[in-house]
Amino acid sequence: MRVLLSWSGGKDSAWALQVLRVAGEHEVVGLVTSVNEVFGRVAIHGFREELLLKQAAAAGLPVWRVPLPFPCTNAVYEERMGEVWARARGEGVEGVAFGDLFLEEVRAYRERTMEGAGLQPIFPLWGMPTDALAEEMMAAGVRARLTCVDPRVVPKEFAGREWDRSLLAEMREDVDPCGERGEFHTFCWAGPMFSGEIAVRCGERLERDGFWYAEMVGVNEGRGPGTPPSPYFVIKVLDSGRLALDFGSVSLPSLDV
Repeated sequence: MRVLLSWSGGKDSAWALQVLRVAGEHEVVGLVTSVNEVFGRVAIHGFREELLLKQAAAAGLPVWRVPLPFPCTNAVYEERMGEVWARARGEGVEGVAFGDLFLEEVRAYRERTMEGAGLQPIFPLWGMPTDALAEEMMAAGVRARLTCVDPRVVPKEFAGREWDRSLLAEMREDVDPCGERGEFHTFCWAGPMFSGEIAVRCGERLERDGFWYAEMVGVNEGRGPGTPPSPYFVIKVLDSGRLALDFGSVSLPSLDV
């Protein structure tokens, strides 16, 4: 079955690509990524679009770019994504794979969306114990850096650090080793899903909307012009345990994602 992969540029979506390819049941034909059309950055993870294109080239796949305005309402987000799903059906794509690990609310949202779009949702990493999953990824050569951290649970100084065993050993016990609850987000720069490494270093660190970001800069590149990292939206875990999407000036705390 021809499928698209929802691609954040982080380690989980990268590993989902590897798992899908090894299994051989589905043919991944493209990477779907939301990009802030104002700042030219990948949603949530906040790294520059140039690095996204380097990942895609190393993976040997085209990017299905989804441009979003900033700020962006949920209605506009779903409209733009709906256009992508319609295009997918028209090009013979039958399913979309996601790198989600265990958040039931997120999976339910994906399933409802895919049902309405006439596509099959696929979750190649679902239910794997995240401590074992993290070890499996690292042992296979997955390398990633933290692009964003929630300072309520992860020290701001961790932004920009390598996601490795040493880092996880310094994390609080209640922090998921894969950051599945939004504790941190990553940029994957090496692994068996890529033809080569995408060498990056940590640039400037800054705070935005309560989160700390680290600029990912390609090795031998200057920081260059541009704006600070800015996601389209942030997935927040509320005290009630529910998830909420925060679109900058538009907050949707009651949205089930």
